[in-house]
Amino acid sequence: MKLYRFSLLMVVLGGSVFAQTQKFTMAEAVNGLRTNLAVKNISQFSWSDDGKSYIQGVKGGYLITDVKTNKQDTLVSLTQLNRQFADNKLKAFPQIKFINNSRGYFNANDQMYWIEKSGSDWKVKTTASLNENASNIKVFGDNQTFAYTVKNNLYISKNGKTVAVTNEPNENIISGQAVHRNEFGIDTGIFPAPNSEAVAFYKMDQTMVADYPVIDWSVTPAVNHNIKYPMAGKASHEVTLGIFNTKDQSTTFLNIEGEKDQYLTAITWSPDSKYIFVGVLNRGQNHLKMNQYDAVTGNLVKTLFEETNDKYVEPQHPLVFFPNSNTDFIWQSQRTGYNHLFHYSLEKGLVAQITKGDWLVTDILGFNEKKKEIYYVSTQESPLERHLYRINWANFKSQRMDNAAGMHSGVLSADGNQLFDMYANETTPRVANIINTNTLKSSNILTAENTLKNYQRPDIKNVTLKADDGTLLYGKVILPTNFDPTKKYPTIVYLYNGPHLQLITNTFPASGNLWYEYMAQNGYIIFTMDGRGSSNRGMKFEQAVFRNLGTTEMNDQMKGVEYLKSLPYVDEDKMGIHGWSFGGFMTTSFMLRHPDVFKVGVAGGPVIDWSMYEIMYGERYMDTPQENPQGYAAANLLDKVQNLKGKLLMIHGAQDDVVVWQHSIKFIKSAVDNGVQLDYFVYPGHPHNVIGKDRVHLMQKVTDYFDQYLKK
Repeated sequence: MKLYRFSLLMVVLGGSVFAQTQKFTMAEAVNGLRTNLAVKNISQFSWSDDGKSYIQGVKGGYLITDVKTNKQDTLVSLTQLNRQFADNKLKAFPQIKFINNSRGYFNANDQMYWIEKSGSDWKVKTTASLNENASNIKVFGDNQTFAYTVKNNLYISKNGKTVAVTNEPNENIISGQAVHRNEFGIDTGIFPAPNSEAVAFYKMDQTMVADYPVIDWSVTPAVNHNIKYPMAGKASHEVTLGIFNTKDQSTTFLNIEGEKDQYLTAITWSPDSKYIFVGVLNRGQNHLKMNQYDAVTGNLVKTLFEETNDKYVEPQHPLVFFPNSNTDFIWQSQRTGYNHLFHYSLEKGLVAQITKGDWLVTDILGFNEKKKEIYYVSTQESPLERHLYRINWANFKSQRMDNAAGMHSGVLSADGNQLFDMYANETTPRVANIINTNTLKSSNILTAENTLKNYQRPDIKNVTLKADDGTLLYGKVILPTNFDPTKKYPTIVYLYNGPHLQLITNTFPASGNLWYEYMAQNGYIIFTMDGRGSSNRGMKFEQAVFRNLGTTEMNDQMKGVEYLKSLPYVDEDKMGIHGWSFGGFMTTSFMLRHPDVFKVGVAGGPVIDWSMYEIMYGERYMDTPQENPQGYAAANLLDKVQNLKGKLLMIHGAQDDVVVWQHSIKFIKSAVDNGVQLDYFVYPGHPHNVIGKDRVHLMQKVTDYFDQYLKK
């Protein structure tokens, strides 16, 4: 009987006893969380127009679920859609934008389709042809009109009729596309008026910007494709904002004063479609004017407010008007040191600062108009987490809406009565809840299983260190699996430490990256930390690197190095470093400016000379090379190659149009000139990041290099 019980116990526990010895393959470590190890998700979540049900994408269709009863039905399937097509049937289910529960639209097969529910089936209501090269498609609020670009020109289509808004033969004069290299939160160049009777659009003249060659090596002979790449301190493009009237087909350009190479950001229509608001930012990026323009004449009505900073101002969000108001709006500003919400009125100016504190708002989710509530996401609990809140814009009383640790994101119903809350933390792969904002009752609609449960997982230590000025710095130590504290292990520092990125958060997996865990399974310690300059810690934290990129960041990362050296199980003679992009710059900087710290470095897509980087980003953090020659010289790595002591592998994508290939090519030339040996690898066909199956090759290359020179 005892033997039987033991055998039964082994059957029950066997899965967990033996399965957790499974190791990641390199393919799983790199792409597993997007493929066979993907955590179950709720895809393409949206609320119905009445907020009483929600829609989600599933394989081959969309489901609709009643919030009150949890009754779930198929809203539309691929089979239903394909009944509408005699020929040219859809091979894959398209992404549908639902107008309401019975109407929607999508594009496929070079066509725009509007569909409408008819009984239990769906019918194609209207179609419109698209040019095969159409991109940047934007559907207007009337759900009939849409705009798109073909190459450098903009087109409008309505009721089957297409009009060319621009007909510019010069390919370097571009309309309807994102400008300023997608900085300042810009992700589109097409801005439909709320009444759908006009559309604002960016027009960018980049004829004055120097050509930069990007070579296509896949054909013989190789072919050059010139791009326009404005480098710091050099000529930049010039942008204007046009307004096309869809009724009389006339175009008016806003009369915007200022430097020709200034930045036009935060483009917003007034809800009544009478005015356009533009954040006009000087090229020096330290003086913003929020201007109101007449949408008919293009003339300036008034400047609503100005923001200045001795380092930089970085607007990243358009205005958000309060419900049913043509006069009152929310402006997101970092003027107090953290991104917060400010209530403005066209008539009264600044009404109030709505949110306050040494934390920042990361997103506005929407409103509950009846209760005068704004819903938003912030770092109020911790810079390592995101939580959902609401605040009353009249009395400023706020309330946290979720109750679980971790990184939360939300989608609010149009009436503000229902809040979709999805989150993950170190021990929770993914949970999704529906929160009734009136009763605060939460209903779980997804608790995802841990897809990594059968794998050998490392222990992870959360670390808090202090910079030289006392600023808290957050990091993680990933220990080797089968860790033995009496042994010494090779250790790799993975870093980015640049603006607009945060590596350390309370999310799943706790390591932050399965490649770290792969390396831990193979006997490495991994350390990663966000130093000053990185994101979501406020302006002082971010601006600490101003005019001296690489210096403060290395000082902070050295605090991490000192901490690692204090650990008895870290082999300080076997320390490596790896990073990509800004992290590649940091890796190379360490190998040359602190050459005795790391034995091995792998630098991917590195900035080598900031004077060769783009104007918008480069001049924000460094000013121009003419204004800050000392800062550019200190950060320039071309004249420091001779300092290299350890082994350095540099990697670059041959089609990189962000950190252009010339950075590392010039570095190789400097190495040759100085008789310095280094290792180098190129990924043909890849731009700034190596993605897809080739990323497996990349990370195997990186791993092999550490195995060869650091582990032994």
